[in-house]
Amino acid sequence: MKMPELTPCERIDGGFQVKISMSFPLRWVNSYVLKGQDGFTIVDPGPRSTDTEEEWAHVFQELGMSFGDISDIVVTHHHPDHYGLAGWMQQQSQARVHMSARSHKEAMMMWGQPDSQADISMPMEQRLPSFFVRHGFPVEQVSALELHIQQAHLQVNPQPDITVIPVGEDACLEWGGRGWLPIETGGHAPGHVSLYEPNSGVILCGDAVLPRISPNISLLPGSDPQPLQSFLNGLQRLGELEVAWAYPGHRNPFGYFRERTQALLEHHEERLDKFHELIQPEGSTAYELCIAVFSDKLGIHQLRFAMSETLAHLVELERRGRASISETNPIARFYPLRGK
Repeated sequence: MKMPELTPCERIDGGFQVKISMSFPLRWVNSYVLKGQDGFTIVDPGPRSTDTEEEWAHVFQELGMSFGDISDIVVTHHHPDHYGLAGWMQQQSQARVHMSARSHKEAMMMWGQPDSQADISMPMEQRLPSFFVRHGFPVEQVSALELHIQQAHLQVNPQPDITVIPVGEDACLEWGGRGWLPIETGGHAPGHVSLYEPNSGVILCGDAVLPRISPNISLLPGSDPQPLQSFLNGLQRLGELEVAWAYPGHRNPFGYFRERTQALLEHHEERLDKFHELIQPEGSTAYELCIAVFSDKLGIHQLRFAMSETLAHLVELERRGRASISETNPIARFYPLRGK
């Protein structure tokens, strides 16, 4: 097994970028180790597997630290590649796990047990396929989708006990010897928290802004009903920050943060136009539009995200008055409108 790359963070004294392995196509997620007076803070420990557990053992050996040296674990959002090891690492270290209240709610919706009191009467491996089929997803692929979601559960257990990250203008949290301003945005993941240090212009931006690739924007049952609108609003807010250097959840650190937020805004406007152009006068299903834009040769992992992203764009077109949806038949269809 290849050991993870461990790179000093040039803009964060005592900080390290750790490339923890994950599945194709992204291959690795960036975790960050921040050294402070009271111990180490781990930001986004990665997905859980025997390989990633061994990778962290190697990292600790290289840094001359142990589980007992970890004081805090910070999770930018609830996706398995960021959140997955948090509970396991907490068990080993007794460290506090920090995430936003909304992010924790999403984690429980995705990875928790069904709870009729919490309006989660059906697990996501049943809810999502049913939702997709309503939008034209092939019934013959449902079992593969169910299995795909079930397998993700293996990457997120055990679930951690959490300390809620406060958000707001007065919130300032000290981790790794620095004062971080938590900035909550949505779209890619409701309740996503980026950590910004105004004095240095450094931001740990998770998946809110990524270099070279666009964060997936998914419409999911029971979650944010307007994820693309949330994402665009978040990009505008993040783009107003004075960021000198960004440490993202995937790919490599970069310095063109504001330019990247603008490029992502433009990308999604172009993608909205593309979907609008493809909606047929007689109506189109989300699945038909999904394969028209993203391909009909996708594996189940990529198809799941392509389908959710398609739906996110279609409900944004509907919100803008550029499309309408008819749900009177078993399969929902979208229709083009002139709109704005």
